Amino acid sequence: MWNIKLPTFFVYPYFTMPCGILQVFFPPLAYFVKKETHKKKLAAHTDDRKPLRAKREFIMLFENTETFKNLARAFAGECQAGMRYQMIAKLAMKEKMKTLADAIRTIAKNETLHATQFFNKLIEKGGNRENVHVDAGYPFHLGTLAEGLKFAAGDELSEAEDIYPSFSLTAKKEGFEDVAALFKMVAEVESQHKIVFQYLYDGVRNGTLYKSESPILWICSECGYMHVATEAWKVCPLCKAEQGYVDLHLPFEGVRQ
Repeated sequence: MWNIKLPTFFVYPYFTMPCGILQVFFPPLAYFVKKETHKKKLAAHTDDRKPLRAKREFIMLFENTETFKNLARAFAGECQAGMRYQMIAKLAMKEKMKTLADAIRTIAKNETLHATQFFNKLIEKGGNRENVHVDAGYPFHLGTLAEGLKFAAGDELSEAEDIYPSFSLTAKKEGFEDVAALFKMVAEVESQHKIVFQYLYDGVRNGTLYKSESPILWICSECGYMHVATEAWKVCPLCKAEQGYVDLHLPFEGVRQ
């Protein structure tokens, strides 16, 4: 039997043991280091996969919520509203009411941006989708310029007081506070849209869009000519633009003209 001094790469610096037993019971330190490194890499790989797995699980859960469906419904509804208002604006232009058309187009742009917010929130929480089934009713009406404005006022009122408050409440109950806040903010904007559309409808129907009970400042949108009166000019004295080019005095809640 041999007495040996162990090299430094073995587990223990010095002791005496038969060489055969030493090889069986005390493998080199590199073996332990390699095994431990493999464990750490495996654990790190598993940890890296956890966020991705959690995200997939969240997306699967979100797809089954009513809020997911409501975001899809709201996106579709806002896209359609924006298009309907563009068509109403064309009717206004046919009647040579440019500033009225501009006001309607501004609201149409607002609706498109609302749709963008709903779309982004849907993608953020639900991921990309090939197809999303949207089960909802949407208005299809137009008619004359006055009728289109009346329909628009009614649609905005429905969104402001019924649809979006309901969607907001559902999102809050399901734990999506950010979505609830989004629906609430859009509802507030739609409330102002309703006021504007109602004002425009009344003005077109009654022929009072360019009239006021008291003298106010009228401005030509083409050349900037200004004049204070109870009624805007039929033709601008400066550039000869028609009355439809006079800037409108749009109302807002608490600031009615």
